[in-house]
Amino acid sequence: MAFVTLNTDKLADNYNYLDGLFEKNGVKWSVVTKLLCGNKKYLEVLLALGVKEVCDSRVSNLRRIKSISPEVETAYIKPPPKRSVRKIVEYADVSFNTEFETIKLLSEAAVQQGKTHKVIIMIELGELREGVMRGDFIDFYAKVFELPNIEVIGIGTNLTCMYGVLPNHDKLIQLSLYKQLIEAKFNKKIPYVSGGSSVTIPLIFQHLLPEGVNHFRVGETLFLGTDVYNNKPFDQMHNDVFKLYAEIIELTEKPGVPMGELGHNLTGEVLEFEQQDKQESSYRAIIDLGLLDIESDHLLPVDSNIKVVGESSDMIVVDLGENPQKYKVGDLLEFSMTYMGTLRVMNSDYVEKKLSGEMTPAMRDIITVQGTQAKQPD
Repeated sequence: MAFVTLNTDKLADNYNYLDGLFEKNGVKWSVVTKLLCGNKKYLEVLLALGVKEVCDSRVSNLRRIKSISPEVETAYIKPPPKRSVRKIVEYADVSFNTEFETIKLLSEAAVQQGKTHKVIIMIELGELREGVMRGDFIDFYAKVFELPNIEVIGIGTNLTCMYGVLPNHDKLIQLSLYKQLIEAKFNKKIPYVSGGSSVTIPLIFQHLLPEGVNHFRVGETLFLGTDVYNNKPFDQMHNDVFKLYAEIIELTEKPGVPMGELGHNLTGEVLEFEQQDKQESSYRAIIDLGLLDIESDHLLPVDSNIKVVGESSDMIVVDLGENPQKYKVGDLLEFSMTYMGTLRVMNSDYVEKKLSGEMTPAMRDIITVQGTQAKQPD
């Protein structure tokens, strides 16, 4: 069975680095936990680091987070479905919103549960995902301020995630100005301008982050150490917190070109091969991993001699060339992954989740697996 490991030391280093960076720049930040897909073991490790606020897009994950650490502030990070408002108010202290009718339902649920539910209202700044249109936001806020048991704590925006619109200085200045306009118009204090995400972090180093932007939502950079803005790793962070291991289940020297008439493969492609490669052969290995778990485009062999050459639902084929490392059946191949690859693997029930690294005393105190202390993988 393939397995993924989370290195507790490297995660702690990344967290402490970001926590210090944000504190130095007067920014509150929330950890986006979507990547962990509700895995209890990994959530326990994360929360043991002292995380104050988490964001997730699944109510079941927020419920699990609250069961581990009731005091941590939880945020539902996408526009809430109307059918889920009761559970969202129950398990999320904050939600990100764009629809007045939904906020009205959140208000009703908050009244019923005797709670005050906090909301951050998202503004459309060009990414064309979620967000109230700029021409409508004054009227939108006017209606929301009248709802009982709803506290507006921020204005926010989403950039980059769908079309890649970058959060430059001008767009974030706009966001800060909208916050000032709301405060002046309604004589209300809006504590947070939530304009930051992993892609916005480089603006801090370039001294281009507007002073008013004081809240970040960060997942990818924490877990993968990536500079999303420039599509490269941060030198001062670990980009191998997660590692994926898959066992070789077949290893044979085979021709370099398929034999026979070619039609559509499993994913609907008709592949073409250079005929000059027909006489060549190499060692090919099949590993116990497939498209059910991860797409090969997001799978990065640590050994540079290895090349992924094919995939099906539950098997991936890699070319070992002349097999200089002398791999054999039963050996484990090691891979790193992109963000989307890690997300797919974390969501797969067929990939075991393990820990590596030395756990801090706080982690050892909190982490349990079926009532016993978690064990490190061999």
